Amino acid sequence: MSSDLVERAQLGDREAFDAIASAAYHGLYSVSRRILRDGYAAEDVVQETLIRAWRDLPGLREPARFDAWLHRVLIRACGDHVRAQRRRPPQVLVLDIDGPVDTDAIARLADRDQLERAFLELSVDHRAVLVLTYYVGLRAPEIAATLDIPPGTVSSRLHYAVQAMRAALTRSELVEGASARTRSPHPEHGR
Repeated sequence: MSSDLVERAQLGDREAFDAIASAAYHGLYSVSRRILRDGYAAEDVVQETLIRAWRDLPGLREPARFDAWLHRVLIRACGDHVRAQRRRPPQVLVLDIDGPVDTDAIARLADRDQLERAFLELSVDHRAVLVLTYYVGLRAPEIAATLDIPPGTVSSRLHYAVQAMRAALTRSELVEGASARTRSPHPEHGR
């Protein structure tokens, strides 16, 4: 982001901030969508991020580091959203599904569901490092600057996030395997 544009926005220039917000929106949405795994929640978090950014922008000391600062604001907003969701009961949408069964599609959906569940078990800090590494393509020093944490912490969070994902997927596979072994076929009647 242009330091000049950021400096103008810091002085209260709404048009400059609108230009910043327009340029940053899709990138912020992509990151928050991948962290939260919910498009509607991601939209809400981006809006909250932009509100916080407008409010807190005058306190930004280094306009050249605006992008990293904005991503920190986004990650905090994601964390706030996750904490708020934990206080609300889950809402389940029941869909009426009719039609032919595509076993390959069901298997892909089950695999994706396992990954989603494992990802959602992670803390927001771990999710953020995974998304910034594997989706955004940032390297550890860039993530450290973005999140304002030491590079070693980035490596540690990435290691533990990957380890936690593997453990969750292994647990899921063990549970599915055990439930498949305990299911018994229905005895045939009338023999």
